[in-house]
Amino acid sequence: MRISFKAIAAAAGLLVFSFGATAQTAATAGTLDKIKSSGKVVLGVREASPPMAYMLGAGEKYVGYHVELCERVLKEIAPQAKLEYMAVTAQNTIPLVQNGTLDIGCGPTTNNTARQQQVAFALTTYVSEVRMATRVDSGIANLDQLAGRNVSASTGTTAVQLLRKRERAQNVSYNTMLGKDHLESFLLMESGRADAFVLDDNLLAGIIANSKNPSAYRIVGEPLGSEPIALLFRKDDPAFKSAVDDSLRRMMKSGELEKIYTKWFVAAIPPKNTSLNLPMSATLKQLIAEPNDKPLEAYAK
Repeated sequence: MRISFKAIAAAAGLLVFSFGATAQTAATAGTLDKIKSSGKVVLGVREASPPMAYMLGAGEKYVGYHVELCERVLKEIAPQAKLEYMAVTAQNTIPLVQNGTLDIGCGPTTNNTARQQQVAFALTTYVSEVRMATRVDSGIANLDQLAGRNVSASTGTTAVQLLRKRERAQNVSYNTMLGKDHLESFLLMESGRADAFVLDDNLLAGIIANSKNPSAYRIVGEPLGSEPIALLFRKDDPAFKSAVDDSLRRMMKSGELEKIYTKWFVAAIPPKNTSLNLPMSATLKQLIAEPNDKPLEAYAK
C-alpha cells in the first residue's frame, strides 16, 4: 500500500500536536491531582541530616522534625495516599522537585530568592544559624582563626556560599573542602583533615550528638547568617501550597508544631537517645505567631 508524503506529513503533525498537548497537560496538572491519580505521594528525605531528616537503622526508616511535619501535613491533605520515601541530597532536591519526581521536599532546605525562581516554599518551620563545629582540643573559637585553614562544608549548601561571601568581605582565604553529604563533611573535621565544619547549627548539633564521641566537639563562633528553612514543592501550584500552608498554620495555632519541635530538638532522640538541647528561638516563636514564607534575603536586612 502506498502512502503519500502529504499523508505522512499530516500524521507527523498530528503526532507532534498530540505529544505537545500531552506534555502541556502533564506540566500544568496540579500535585494534588497527581497524588490522587497515582495513589501515592513521594517525599524527598535526607539520610544524614539529624534532627531534621535522617535514616534510622537498617530498615531504612526515615525520621526527624521535617519528616514528621511532612507526614502530618500529607496525612491531613491526602489521607488515602501511600507515603513513598526517596533519599535525596542538598544538590539534587530542587531538580527532582522541578521534574516531578518528588512531590514534596522534607529535608532542611533554605528558602532564598534564587531558589524561589525554581520551586515554591511552604511557611517557614525553622530558622537556623550557620555556625561552625570544631574539635574541643583545636583551640578554635571564632571565624577569624580559620584564615588560611582547612574548612569543610557540604556540596550544595548555603554554608559554602556564606564562606565565600565572608572571604570577599573580610579579604581572607579558606581552604574549603567539600563533602558529598554532611557525614562526609563531618568526617573531614573528625579525622583532622579539616579544622572546622560549617553548617546549620541544628544539623551540627544532631551530627555531634550521634558521633562516636560527642564531648570531643563543640559549636563555636559568631553566626555566618540566619536562614529560614521550609518544606518545598513544585512552583506555580497554588492549590498544593495553600493546602500545605493551611495544615502547617493549624499545627502552629494549636501548639502541635511546638510539641513536635520539642520532641526533636529538646527531648532525647534516637539512635543514641541524646538531647540536642536547642530550645525554640525567639525568631521561630515569632514566626509561629505570625507565619510567613519570606526568603533568606529578608533576614539579612
